[in-house]
Parts: sequence; structure tokens; C-alpha cells
Amino acid sequence: MTGNKMVMTDLLKPEEIKKALDAFAAETFDPKKFFEMVGMKAMSAENVKKVFQVLDVDGSGFIEEEELMFVLKGFSKDGRDLTDAETKAFLTAADKDGDGKIGIDEFEALVHE
Repeated sequence: MTGNKMVMTDLLKPEEIKKALDAFAAETFDPKKFFEMVGMKAMSAENVKKVFQVLDVDGSGFIEEEELMFVLKGFSKDGRDLTDAETKAFLTAADKDGDGKIGIDEFEALVHE
């Protein structure tokens, strides 16, 4: 399965990823603003879900809090880790059912909110 795993640059433009990462290098991470900057807001639900699958490192169908901290590395190896506060804020924004992790539909809903 590993052979055909998509990488983020199959879905998004590297220069837009870099621009978005640079924008949040020193300021508080805002997931909605970030997703818009990398062009995800304009994507179909299906493609947003493909992005989710790239970010869901362990393939559990969820992005857990531990994975969320490294979410920017999913976009680029140069991405920084999120702070605890940013991670919790991201989780709170997306985790509508309160199970402590982000499901694929919750992720898509956050992007297109």
C-alpha cells in the first residue's frame, strides 16, 4: 500500500504550501486561514478528504491530537510543530462530536466552513 500513498504535492501547489507555512512561521496557527491559503477551500470535498488521508499518518481514519501537532509537517518537511495551545485550538475547532480526534468528515467541514 505504501507505494501508492499520495503526497501533499500531488494535491496542492508547493509554492502555495510554502507561502502558507511562511505566513504562520512566527504567528499563531489558524487552520481555516491556512487551508484557504494552500488552496484547499476551493477543492472538492473528495480532494480535501485525500489531503486528510495524507495527514492521517497512522491510517486510523482520524487525526489524533498527537498527529495534529505535526500537521504542518504533513504539508512540508519544513513545517513547524504546532504549540500545545495551537494543537488544542485546532482540535476544538474541528472536533464537533467531542471524541478528542478529528474524523474525515469533521476535517472536510472545517475546511469548507
